[in-house]
Amino acid sequence: MPKMKTHRAAAKRFKKTAKGGFKSASAYTSHRFHGKTKKQRRQLRGTRMMNKTTVKKYAKMLSTL
Repeated sequence: MPKMKTHRAAAKRFKKTAKGGFKSASAYTSHRFHGKTKKQRRQLRGTRMMNKTTVKKYAKMLSTL
């Protein structure tokens, strides 16, 4: 049986944390900021932790199970 290949698109977007979670950049941050409030823009900066319900799926894509 061959090795599982890493999903390259997922590898570029998500980073695994020390405790096994995944972090990624926020969505809705590329354009159309005039329609967002200052609070929304401020809170969209930086990275977010991935939802627990999707961690298992992305861990398999990144061959880390």
